[in-house]
Amino acid sequence: MEGTNRKKIGNRVLQVVFPFLLGAAILCWTYRDFNFQRVGDVLSGGVDYAWILLSLVFGVTANLFRGWRWTLALEPLGEYPKKSNCVYAIFVSYAANLVIPRVGEVSRCGVLARYDGVSFPKSLGTVVSERLIDTLCIGLIAGVTLLVQAPVFASFFQETGTNVERYAEVLTSVHFYILLACVLAILLLVFFLIRNVSVFAKLKGLVKNIWLGIIALKDVKHVPLYLIYTVGIWGSYFLEFYLTFYAFDFTAHLGIMAGMVMFVVGSIAVIVPTPNGAGPWHFAVITMMMLYGVGKEDAAIFALLVHGIQTFLLILLGIYGLSALPFTNKTK
Repeated sequence: MEGTNRKKIGNRVLQVVFPFLLGAAILCWTYRDFNFQRVGDVLSGGVDYAWILLSLVFGVTANLFRGWRWTLALEPLGEYPKKSNCVYAIFVSYAANLVIPRVGEVSRCGVLARYDGVSFPKSLGTVVSERLIDTLCIGLIAGVTLLVQAPVFASFFQETGTNVERYAEVLTSVHFYILLACVLAILLLVFFLIRNVSVFAKLKGLVKNIWLGIIALKDVKHVPLYLIYTVGIWGSYFLEFYLTFYAFDFTAHLGIMAGMVMFVVGSIAVIVPTPNGAGPWHFAVITMMMLYGVGKEDAAIFALLVHGIQTFLLILLGIYGLSALPFTNKTK
């Protein structure tokens, strides 16, 4: 029993420590030989804070739209939480992700379970479907941007040592699909072997409720409003990033297409499990910005300050959400 507890504690420590170490390692490598004194100089007189504040407004609206959209996804399941609770849960989730990446998806469901009695498995299912929608959105944005700015992406792949032709050969190879079929066959065999095990039986009800949450998306009553919220989310994310260009002299000349390219690359980079994408996001944005003619040091300053300010906003919103929840849910 004691050994099991130690193993659990070890796993939890690893979940917290590894993302920080990974992010720190990438940051240290990215900012090697960087003159940090220039950051102070830029902060004291090289930043137009009006543009920074305006960009942060869209950082807030993105979370508002996400919270409101979540209420629409929960309605087909017979769950009607307060809109404010959904928004505060979103605030808390992004702050939680700064401590343990991806734990926010679970924490937001826990908030609604506590304050509105929403079924945890069902709400988790809606979060899964939400992530699928978000993946589709970033895929569409990336596809359009890639077509328009193909030469820039080609240069990025060359700079980062990514061999696109090699990946294309793998995906079109017969051997790849044979291997994929074998993996699927093994997974199917394992499924049938454990389907009668007691642990599987206990999980069956949980999985069923999660699945109900996932497929509830097809029963959303207000589809146009759901789409408006989705556009609002991604439009706000983009503006939160793009408007910061105008806060610095060395990026103010970059156009909207440059912003789209860096937004797409940065959005893909945050898939790496580090706090708020710290490290991979910096590397991706700096590399892309240099391809558009921005100096390496200026690009590094931009990435460091913008990411730091946006992360600080997530912390503030998380604190606000945690503080507001008890007060807005007082029993009469």
